Amino acid sequence: MTKPNQQQPLIFSHVAAQGKPQHMTAEKNGCPFCNYADTENILTEAGDFTWVLNKYATLENTLQTIIIETKDHDADITTYSRQYNRDLMRFAIDCWQEVKHDPKYQSVLFYKNHGPLSGGSLKHAHMQVVGLEELDGEENLVAENFTGIEVFQRGNLSINFSTEPVMGFLEINLIVPDNNVEELDHLADGIQDTVQFILNEYYRGRCDSFNLFLYEREGQLIAKITPRFMTSPYYVGYKLSQTFTNEHLEGIGEEFRAFLETKD
Repeated sequence: MTKPNQQQPLIFSHVAAQGKPQHMTAEKNGCPFCNYADTENILTEAGDFTWVLNKYATLENTLQTIIIETKDHDADITTYSRQYNRDLMRFAIDCWQEVKHDPKYQSVLFYKNHGPLSGGSLKHAHMQVVGLEELDGEENLVAENFTGIEVFQRGNLSINFSTEPVMGFLEINLIVPDNNVEELDHLADGIQDTVQFILNEYYRGRCDSFNLFLYEREGQLIAKITPRFMTSPYYVGYKLSQTFTNEHLEGIGEEFRAFLETKD
């Protein structure tokens, strides 16, 4: 029996998953996002950006959509130009907001997988917008998940490391006011710089995967970026998140801050 305050799980349909690419090397048999052919599933196009219905909608009572970020199979956020990445984030947030304004959905999730340990099945750069009809996807999140050791401040963009992370170990929160279109550019730049740090500098360059999540909370637009390694059994078995000592987080923060100060 489910306890009153226990979050209900999303229901995965194994039937709908039949034929879905199962791992990051699936594209050896052809990438479905290169020269996207399922035109009946296209929701919106703008230049190289394409918002589509997920061909393999594996979750019940949801709307699953994908934002194909680029037509270049080998490009990703680390290689986009500043302006391209800014335009992409604006496009993606517009798609997210469109679903959020649909009263059919109780909550709308916006996230990105990158790399073999991120939970993704395709290498070609993409994001996902998922509308949940019956669940509040943020029900288990608390304000403390988005606060912590302050690392960097530039204008209205602030960056901190979670001291009470959702899962751990390192969760980087980028926060801007949610009331100014220009702030989206600052957030996009911060996201791009953070991802470059994670993939090229963090853990001596041995991290090849991350997740990105976007939230709107109390007048703020928040991006949480989490470097991914193997998931801790403490979290898998007990829902116990872990993080580093404050001293170690401060040390990573110094390295991260020095990296950010080299950016425009």
